[in-house]
Amino acid sequence: MLDLSINLAGIPLKNPTILASGIMGVSSASLRFCEENGAGAVTLKSIGSVERSGHANPTVIVWEKGIQNAVGLSNPGIDGSIEKIEKAVKTLSIPLIGSMFADTIKNFKTIALKMAETGVAGIEVNLSCPNTEDDFGKMFALDPKMTEDLIKAVKGEVGDLPIFAKLSGEHSDITEVGKAAEAAGADGITAINTMSGIVIDIYQKRPILKNIVGGISGPAIRPFGVRAVWNLFQAVKIPIIGTGGINTGEDAIEYIMAGATAVGIGSGIYYRGIDTFKKVTDEITMFMKEEGYKSVEEMKGIAHL
Repeated sequence: MLDLSINLAGIPLKNPTILASGIMGVSSASLRFCEENGAGAVTLKSIGSVERSGHANPTVIVWEKGIQNAVGLSNPGIDGSIEKIEKAVKTLSIPLIGSMFADTIKNFKTIALKMAETGVAGIEVNLSCPNTEDDFGKMFALDPKMTEDLIKAVKGEVGDLPIFAKLSGEHSDITEVGKAAEAAGADGITAINTMSGIVIDIYQKRPILKNIVGGISGPAIRPFGVRAVWNLFQAVKIPIIGTGGINTGEDAIEYIMAGATAVGIGSGIYYRGIDTFKKVTDEITMFMKEEGYKSVEEMKGIAHL
């Protein structure tokens, strides 16, 4: 019998597919919909210390190679989200991973403590949103020392609760940041976040997004994500959630063979529908049958051999 289950930093998942942060918000109904359509776990949209309206429209466009967004981390703030998170935790039978962002280590600590008390299975620390630099300054994920200080502080607040550092693919050497996160006590790494880019409307003679710069996701960034996972797998011992452009089982397997323990799916929902989790899992299963693999774990990092 094939074994699709994984252990993600002590969190058991029935299969390696995870709803990536930023896609379905914090509504228990929408998260439950992901569970019903095959997700092994779900990640909340990133939540900050206070309510944030985000950027002006247009904030999302689809182009021929992927999706670009500059939503700007719109969210109701941690105090406005606690009740919804608690409801989602009680509603779901799969792990729910929180996600948070902030402008200071102090605010990260405050959010982490409040989020941990809701019963989430773990917390993703968003160090790397690419389209809010004017508001939050340099990404934490571009500075190993800042990453280490932040993860250490957050881990000190939440104790044994698994913490995942979400890293940027834009650092010249992502392994430096990954090793810093691991040294600080991170239980896992998510790689990568969207990558910053500009798409111009040549007839209007200006960038399409109001924010000018937006995060690129979808097929265009998959090779960058796979490279990041590949390099991190050689540099750290903690598990990696590979994310970026995963639409098919083959895409997921590529990440797993590069070293990912699990895969985050976001834009794949746009391309293949909410049941993309089931489709990807079925395609992984078919590949395992055809190629003689007995477990997902058996495939992890095999491309390095």
